Amino acid sequence: MGRRVKTGPVVFLFCIALTAGSCAPMRLCCQPQGVDLLATGIVGWQQIGGAQGDWRLENGVLSGRVSSSDARAGARWMATVEQYDDFELSLEFRIAPGADSGVFVRAPLRGDPTYAGMEIQILDDSTRDWGQLRPNQVCGSIYGVQAPSERMGGKAGQWQELVIRCRGSRIAVALNGRKVVDADTTFYPYLYETHPGLTRQRGYIGLQHHSGVEFRNITIEPLGT
Repeated sequence: MGRRVKTGPVVFLFCIALTAGSCAPMRLCCQPQGVDLLATGIVGWQQIGGAQGDWRLENGVLSGRVSSSDARAGARWMATVEQYDDFELSLEFRIAPGADSGVFVRAPLRGDPTYAGMEIQILDDSTRDWGQLRPNQVCGSIYGVQAPSERMGGKAGQWQELVIRCRGSRIAVALNGRKVVDADTTFYPYLYETHPGLTRQRGYIGLQHHSGVEFRNITIEPLGT
């Protein structure tokens, strides 16, 4: 998570219908579709920060090597080779007890992707007491920007489902089958100085390796106009 408190198969049964500002129907559908970003292993990804061997892919599960003594942990992430503007990203994640991670969207390769882009928070906030955690820092939030409408984070050790849809300034998030965020980045001009990523329309997808997280079934569907 940048400068902050951070730290088989599941069949998705939920399709969530949203309404965009244009009144055209938007769908966050957890049924896997689009391009499988792990189909060619990690060839379609680039490691940002950390050391060689920090990430591994085994049996379709992407995970990062955890080292409690590594002070650079917060700076380690995997970015797609391609950049995306409007898309729907679906994935499953599993966190260890007390773990903290995130998914970056529209992020640049330089700077802190939590702020230079946007971070959808992944956090073990259901089984660990994080103290003074703000609502916009819990699992499913746009970190530091928009709190989820309800707490849908599951327990550590369980596979959970996350769907992120970006179209223009509209960002929607579904966590474990429930829509928890439906936000418009133009509503937060007072945050642009600290979160310049809110104004970005294009960038890389990123997976943060902050502590104890695994990812699988990562698919992306670019959205046409």
